[in-house]
Amino acid sequence: MLNLLLVVFALVAVTVGLVWLIDRFIPDTFRKYILIVLYILIGFLAYNTFMSVYGEIQFNQRKQVAYKKVINSLKDIRDAQLAHRAVKGIFQKDFDKLIEFIETEQFTITQRRDVTVLDAEMTRRFGGVETFKEIVVIDTLGYVPVRDSLFGNDLRYKTMMNVPVGKPGTTFDMTAGTIDQNGVKIPVFEAKVLKKYILFGEDPNLIKIEEEVVSVDGVNGNALRVGSMEEVNTNGNWPKNYSND
Repeated sequence: MLNLLLVVFALVAVTVGLVWLIDRFIPDTFRKYILIVLYILIGFLAYNTFMSVYGEIQFNQRKQVAYKKVINSLKDIRDAQLAHRAVKGIFQKDFDKLIEFIETEQFTITQRRDVTVLDAEMTRRFGGVETFKEIVVIDTLGYVPVRDSLFGNDLRYKTMMNVPVGKPGTTFDMTAGTIDQNGVKIPVFEAKVLKKYILFGEDPNLIKIEEEVVSVDGVNGNALRVGSMEEVNTNGNWPKNYSND
């Protein structure tokens, strides 16, 4: 973009210089025709300069709106995955099974409390002198459906696999598994969609630039994603200006 602007500005400067030279040295008979052509050229270059800048501004505005919609869907996927791990101990790689889990499973509501009880072994060792110990008791208070806890009466979880903007019919790519960390298998998952599908229909050159973004206030890389298959991480790759978390 910067190189394009420099080229356009250079052409405008050269054209203005030509106008000045023509105005001074070209005979009146031909001057007005040449000036008309050059002024048209100046106007054309100025218009293209403006549109190149304004077009990128509009692209960025549309991009931010699209990204926020996709991020909201990725948050729903993450919430569902975290619930699945809390109940099942693993993440789910299949959307149909994840939806079935949301509709059929329940969270167990528990309460932890410290209780002092007689330590029979220590009491025996001390010849009948009563000795006590503290233990943690976990009481089950009840159950709550996963669906009610995460989504209430909203049925958007049924279509959370669909990318809400961009190329029609695009779905999120989701996978799950485990990674080895110090000999321990830890569950991980990742859901993502390529930027080119989110920005489908936009200027290909601007999409290519967006895919190569490396910035603290931009979405780095060629995709919007949440989670990771390479590290224990359930965060998204978007900056705070796109989301509160």
